[in-house]
Amino acid sequence: MKPLHELTGMEAAVAIASGTITSEALVTACLERIKEREPAVRAWEYLDAEQALTQARACDRQPARSPLHGVPVGIKDLIDTVDMPTSYGSPIYAGHRPAADAASVALLRAAGAVILGKTVTTEFAMYMPGKTANPHNPAHTPGGSSSGSAAAVADTMVPLALGTQTAGSIIRPASFCGVVGYKPTHGHFALAGIKALSQTLDTLGGFARCVADLALLRAVLVGAAPQLPVLAQAPRIGLCQTPQWPQASAATRAALESAGQRLAAAGASVHDVVLPADFTPLAEAQETIQVFEGARCCAYELTRHRAQLSPKLLELLAPAEGLTYAMYADALALAARCRQHLETLWTAHDVLLVPSAPGEAPAGLDATGNPLFNRMWTLLHTPAVSLPGAHGAHGLPVGVQVIGPCGQDERLLAIAAWMHVRLLKLT
Repeated sequence: MKPLHELTGMEAAVAIASGTITSEALVTACLERIKEREPAVRAWEYLDAEQALTQARACDRQPARSPLHGVPVGIKDLIDTVDMPTSYGSPIYAGHRPAADAASVALLRAAGAVILGKTVTTEFAMYMPGKTANPHNPAHTPGGSSSGSAAAVADTMVPLALGTQTAGSIIRPASFCGVVGYKPTHGHFALAGIKALSQTLDTLGGFARCVADLALLRAVLVGAAPQLPVLAQAPRIGLCQTPQWPQASAATRAALESAGQRLAAAGASVHDVVLPADFTPLAEAQETIQVFEGARCCAYELTRHRAQLSPKLLELLAPAEGLTYAMYADALALAARCRQHLETLWTAHDVLLVPSAPGEAPAGLDATGNPLFNRMWTLLHTPAVSLPGAHGAHGLPVGVQVIGPCGQDERLLAIAAWMHVRLLKLT
């Protein structure tokens, strides 16, 4: 058997259920890995080893309650935990103890998962980075805002972790860190107990090292079947460069083109898709909505604790003063029109294959990278999966993003799993 800390969530769950390993042994292995690697990666905001082991021992005394029973999960520090501090990446909330668990955390606990600790987030899930480095090269960003979750999963500190996305905060760090990232259809996972930034855009999702683990997460959070459906035939894939293609690096261009070729060779039907001109301003519309709603969601902090907000956050939200409600409404209307048009694409394609990020993780820890290739899809509310498999000139991961129809997440995950195996050349 591989080292316990390297097990995927699915492998760990099967081993725990069969009695091959205990949850305590698995959590101990994860904690030892964290002790070894945390000085370089700095993925964790809060960790109490004895608290995690106490949870694991309790799981070992109980019958399995779900497919995630006894499996450790990292929780982004934007998400409330009643027994651990939640600071939302801001000094304003240093040491803050929420009165209750977020809905997602409560559901994970009820399912028997072990809440391992809190992972680093950027300030209020926006652009002021935390302390986390990319585990593949600590001189590079892991992406954000779900920095710690992506890095911890990539560095085999934990098999599964929660993240959130308002622009590109799941898909981009998944690409930069070389893991699987899943952003569900907007609204599928409950947001209660998560620090809000945008009611139109905020989406809870997760990170893992295989797609099947994210089906387990989905099963716990929405009550779906934990097994991925079996595909009756190879998928129909629309290869879509998107209007942002001029901003793609050579690494991203090569990753998308190579993925299309390899999937076609594996039996998929792959055809180029060009989006209508109406889709071109969607990225700008997403920014308008994020800034307009973000300034209002952060009204308390802006009016009562402005001096404790970073200059970067203040700069990001400053354009809200020049945005009118009419401009905001126009952006929402454009998104609604494009969502309707997108439905016509699904008659000929099961999924779209698009870039996850502009390229490899940029050097430096003072920024988290550009979410340009994610803005449009977050605004369109589509489910998305970032798959690893390629590398750029600096040896860092480069992912590709799989987009599916709204509400068809189980099928998207099944197709993504089929694609992941072939992109990693496992068959």
